[in-house]
Amino acid sequence: MTDKKARLNIDGYDQEIVLDVFEGTLGPDVIDISPVIKNGFFTFDPGFTSTASCESAITFIDGFEGKLLHRGIPIDQIAEQSDYLNLCHLLYYGHLPDAEREAEFKRSINRHTMLHDQIWYFYRGFRRDAHPMAIMCGVVGALASFYHDALDISSETHRNITAHRLIAKIPTIAAMSYKYTIGQPFVHPRNDLNYAENFLHMMFGVPTEKTEVNPILAKAMDRIFMLHADHEQNASTSTVRLAGSSGANPFACISAGIAALWGPAHGGANEACLKMLQEIGHPDKVDHYVERAKDKKDSYRIMGFGHRVYKNFDPRAKIMKKTCDEVLADLGIEDSPLFQVARRLEEVALNDEYFIERKLYPNVDFYSGIILKAIGIPPNMFTVVFALSRTIGWISHWNEMVSQPYKIGRPRQLYTGPIERDFPA
Repeated sequence: MTDKKARLNIDGYDQEIVLDVFEGTLGPDVIDISPVIKNGFFTFDPGFTSTASCESAITFIDGFEGKLLHRGIPIDQIAEQSDYLNLCHLLYYGHLPDAEREAEFKRSINRHTMLHDQIWYFYRGFRRDAHPMAIMCGVVGALASFYHDALDISSETHRNITAHRLIAKIPTIAAMSYKYTIGQPFVHPRNDLNYAENFLHMMFGVPTEKTEVNPILAKAMDRIFMLHADHEQNASTSTVRLAGSSGANPFACISAGIAALWGPAHGGANEACLKMLQEIGHPDKVDHYVERAKDKKDSYRIMGFGHRVYKNFDPRAKIMKKTCDEVLADLGIEDSPLFQVARRLEEVALNDEYFIERKLYPNVDFYSGIILKAIGIPPNMFTVVFALSRTIGWISHWNEMVSQPYKIGRPRQLYTGPIERDFPA
């Protein structure tokens, strides 16, 4: 808190409300509006886009400068110098591990990758054509019935055990969701592989053959995990916090986050980008679709450019572009029609004044969809990969909230229904 004050004078009401102003380490100051209700008013903020719902020390975004910081460290430095599990440690514990702690943390995650054997039978309750995200919601929520030995949210030890279990088991659950829908047997995790390698092994391995994981693809997968790990108070993270504010167990809270992420306005952007590229079909058609996007009378939109938060270049996009180039070159598929369309669209967007003036730069979803397609991950698994990546962000925010005093979430409303009336005779 600072000594700054804000004063709210409301026309028609003979009163002045004095509000405290809070100052964070980065970002704009925040006005404490809690006294407003004591004076008979609520504030109106649809979507909570102008409201700080919590205090957090995990992630900071400056959309105008194009910055994404995790515990103060820029995402590009993390992506270039670290890996996903080290980022998990940074997000959850607040600091990067030393060599001894890193080895211990990774051993712990490796030891928790297997699932309780009965969960394998749980999958049989789903239809084979179920969407993998539907399976993810159900299975993650059901983990509370299998791992109820560490659900005391007031215990730091229990919270840490559960966090490690979630980080470790979510790739296994995700890969099993895919295998189940295509009718292939589940593939056990391997503790000799790193996090990204293990996921690809469980996704594409079969019991009859030894898995050989391409290191370039594994590195790309690790980058995708890192670049989607946390993004401050977005819809799914806020959902996890709101569910957690009731005292719900962490598995239920993460399941709620998965459900929120499933919405196409949140987690479906990279799949939408891929569909757009497939619709365009050929690089010669790119200019036509770009002109459609510029036409105010046409509802067509170019996907994967610009960002709701970033009013400048998405800081994750530069890293993802480099990774995309590496993957396409390694697989030798740069000349395929789909990727030619992507290259041509990227070229137009970076050089066309319409895109430049509106700061519609390629975002992380544009490149990640291309990479996932190249690796062989089907579009209906794109959001599952997002959920896998974001689990560490969700559990970190949940842990931060329950580790300190908190209130149950209770948003207000502007009521516009009928006034009080009698039941009709």
